[in-house]
Amino acid sequence: MGHPHLPTTEAAVTAIREIADAYRLEMTVTDDIGADRTSRRTASGAFTVLDADGSLPHEAYLELGGSPAVSVQLFPEDDAKITVDGVEFADVPRDAVPAFLRSVHGGLAHVKGRLFPPGQWLIVPLPGDETYKELVSHGALSPWMARTFR
Repeated sequence: MGHPHLPTTEAAVTAIREIADAYRLEMTVTDDIGADRTSRRTASGAFTVLDADGSLPHEAYLELGGSPAVSVQLFPEDDAKITVDGVEFADVPRDAVPAFLRSVHGGLAHVKGRLFPPGQWLIVPLPGDETYKELVSHGALSPWMARTFR
């Protein structure tokens, strides 16, 4: 959807590192490399490092300091799971992760509530009319989310 292509997990980690630097956020990275170490390769045999096609899968888990609490799990299948103050956004395309983080840390992400059906949603708008929206569990509104309530 118009995002710069990030061909590898390492390319995504580099892009996220640049965002962390721009917003002066601390960042920790944990890398899992090999079919026997990545979370979605449960069918891999013991001590099997390469995928059937000979590739070496790379998964990374990143935590960004500051408020809100953000973690990113990058999968070898070109997608990610981003958690913002306990709210999980699954299946975010890897190429969209930098724009997603810029929206969260740049003040565009917000919480919207509705009376009927009752609920509160964390909304993360991205350039190009792309929006991610997840339900915030009842009573799980963090101080950061409360400040972004619209």
